[in-house]
Amino acid sequence: LRLDRPITNGALFGGLLLDVLGLSAQLYLSGGATNPFVSLFLLQVVLGSVLLASWSAWTIVAATSLSFAFLTAFYRPITLPPGFDRSLFALHVQGMWVCFALVAVLLVAFVGRINANLRDQDNRLANVERHAVEEEHIVRIGMLASGAAHELGTPLSSLSVILGDWRRNRIVATHPDLLNDIEEMQAEVQRCKAIVTSILLSSGDARGEHSAATTVRSFVDRVVADWIAARSFAHASYTDLFGEDVPIVSDVVLQQAVFNLLDNAAEYSPHRIEIALIRDADAMVLTVRDAGPGFAAHQLASIGKPYNSTKHELGRGMGLFLASNVARKLDGSLTARN
Repeated sequence: LRLDRPITNGALFGGLLLDVLGLSAQLYLSGGATNPFVSLFLLQVVLGSVLLASWSAWTIVAATSLSFAFLTAFYRPITLPPGFDRSLFALHVQGMWVCFALVAVLLVAFVGRINANLRDQDNRLANVERHAVEEEHIVRIGMLASGAAHELGTPLSSLSVILGDWRRNRIVATHPDLLNDIEEMQAEVQRCKAIVTSILLSSGDARGEHSAATTVRSFVDRVVADWIAARSFAHASYTDLFGEDVPIVSDVVLQQAVFNLLDNAAEYSPHRIEIALIRDADAMVLTVRDAGPGFAAHQLASIGKPYNSTKHELGRGMGLFLASNVARKLDGSLTARN
């Protein structure tokens, strides 16, 4: 039976002991140790050695050995009906063959199932270890980003103050070109400060807004619009096929993950990006399609791993890695295809 809770050593030990007692009772009524099916005791011994703790396995060995010894002295002999034309030895040989085939089939079935379960467990442990390494990597990146954001806060504030003083300077005010340059520089400084605030908010050191209740359509519409406005990208088409709107809790981390996807698409396909929001049962699916060259086969197989990039510069390939981990943390996934 498939149970939601794990089976304990005690439960398996009790089950195998019941098997030994049941087999002993059947053999007692059918010739005892002279019955060729007495070799079925080996099945309990093998399963006990594979599945049980050491003390439990040795107890199964002792129980089967005592049962075998008991059946050599105490049993009901097999009596053949009158007129039966086969000797008892011929039946014994046939029974040995049937017993051998039965034990072989059961051992292959049980041990094969056990090995399959062990392989699945090993795969799960490997995935857990891989996720732990990736999360440790993300923590280091977050700490570095948060530290850099804190360090950048002071010079950005100083630049903002200096540019404000220059803008109010009477000499600069008489030069429209200089005044326009200062205004553009102020706008870029404010953008940098907004990016720093976003990094600190994502790392848990919030300086402003927190996660807020919204809806799927409102969140995606806003994220796509903000990205288009921030990147001044005029070649993006957005299609909403989600259907009935549902409430969600927005998070700046998810917004940044979507930004990473769109930035990658825009870098390789500056003239066309297709964004679509659709519903798949209870899941929200956001697809980003571009006209870039696509991924190589080995890169597709490693989507979501760090430093997996077609760019050869040092440190590239982190955008999809971070987006994949954000999706996994939110019980989602990131997939890619050409």
